[in-house]
Amino acid sequence: MNDKKRAVVFAYHNVGVRCLKVLLAGGVDVALVVTHQDSATENIWFESVISVCEAEGIPYITPDSAKGEGLLAQVKAAQPDLIFSFYYRHMLPAELLEIAPAYNMHGSLLPKFRGRAPVNWAVLHGATEIGATLHEMTVKPDAGAIIAQTAVPILPDDTAHDVFGKVEVAAEITLWRVLPDLLAGAAPRTINDLASGSYFSGRKPEDGRIDWSKPASEVYNLHRAVAPPYPGAFTDIGGHRYIIERARLARRPLPSLPPGLAVVDNAVFGVCGDGRALAITSLLADGAPITPSELSSRLAKATNS
Repeated sequence: MNDKKRAVVFAYHNVGVRCLKVLLAGGVDVALVVTHQDSATENIWFESVISVCEAEGIPYITPDSAKGEGLLAQVKAAQPDLIFSFYYRHMLPAELLEIAPAYNMHGSLLPKFRGRAPVNWAVLHGATEIGATLHEMTVKPDAGAIIAQTAVPILPDDTAHDVFGKVEVAAEITLWRVLPDLLAGAAPRTINDLASGSYFSGRKPEDGRIDWSKPASEVYNLHRAVAPPYPGAFTDIGGHRYIIERARLARRPLPSLPPGLAVVDNAVFGVCGDGRALAITSLLADGAPITPSELSSRLAKATNS
């Protein structure tokens, strides 16, 4: 008799890949994977859940929405004992959650940073710690009881991409440690105290626009939060868009210069409202690298025009 637990898995991105592999290594019978087709308009820097399914011979589908009778019927037909969501981009409706106990992996230490883009928001707010949380799924996002979580540090110069790499590992560790108890129906549950946490919505590329009047620490956190492969922190000057690719907080202040981009001793700086600056080691102009001398010429033309 086959006593393996059957699961339907909603998954995407690196966390989806890692957690799907944990389920397989843990002896779970993955009957169906629901994922996304990669968007032609998105910078795809992450691994493919579809590739894992094809390599492992797992049936998968890529519906446009998590709603609809067709998807509901396919999930029911799989007869899952458990449902998992690992960085799937759509909320699962109540009809799906009623089929079997459902669990989601969220990229923060719930109840902090509930909602979309938790890593980016955590870096933007100067958080020093984040992690991954496996929790029961409810219709309300990231509100179900906490099953397990693992913390990782956010170092002062980590970008969101750096931190996301840590969260991937935290998600894998979290699921691996609790999976035996979860399959045995003996996993612990902790109340998810939403009143003590925080909720954030999604982010848009426009949210990366720099306000140079802000203190350097805030501008630096914005850069770290959206640095490539995310869209990047940017400023528009003279009809050109400049995106900061790499930067650090400058050791010396530049109080004599007005806020904005500047070139000093053949080096690029972003001067902020408190007189401190970002030392920019890689700057993109309309998508292409620009040298300090080229930028200096452009800034002079913009000032004189």
